[in-house]
Amino acid sequence: MNTPRFLHFLDTMDALVTRTPDEPTLLNEGESALKSLIDHDDWLPPEYAEPDAERYQSYALYIDPKARYSVISFVWAPGQGTPVHNHTVWGLVGVLRGAELCEEFPGPGIGLMKSTHEHTLARGEVDRVSPTIGDWHKVSNAVAGETSVSIHVYGADIGRVHRHFWDAAKHMPHPMVSGYSNSTPWISAR
Repeated sequence: MNTPRFLHFLDTMDALVTRTPDEPTLLNEGESALKSLIDHDDWLPPEYAEPDAERYQSYALYIDPKARYSVISFVWAPGQGTPVHNHTVWGLVGVLRGAELCEEFPGPGIGLMKSTHEHTLARGEVDRVSPTIGDWHKVSNAVAGETSVSIHVYGADIGRVHRHFWDAAKHMPHPMVSGYSNSTPWISAR
């Protein structure tokens, strides 16, 4: 396992969030760093890529001590996906294994929430989210019969951020704090 590869990515992100709060710069340079990380599938420990039969998993890999960013592995068994949800902070999603279907939605209004666009992210591709460029989406495993794994980087400790999912039955946003599937991050101190 190539742990130094992941530590180099964290060093790059630390330097980036220290240097600038500018979201376009964070997204552009963060995307480049994330692509370099997911170009190689030799660094993620197996326990952070383990699917669960009941629901998708979100494993905290690293949470910046100042909560400037967090890195999470999302693991999708076949047929699993999220509800429609928002983030409230900038984020990057990079596919390490398999593929993901992303359905984008406008901000909530009155009545039904309908997807305005969908696309598939293949292995090695990165997507962006942010309140400034589009923050509501639904993500699911796009590969039948296989597990998919994606690496997410968010501009906060996303597992503790107060945000929303779309309650389709009530046609309204519902508050949530997502938490993580593991109790402590993979890398907790550096």
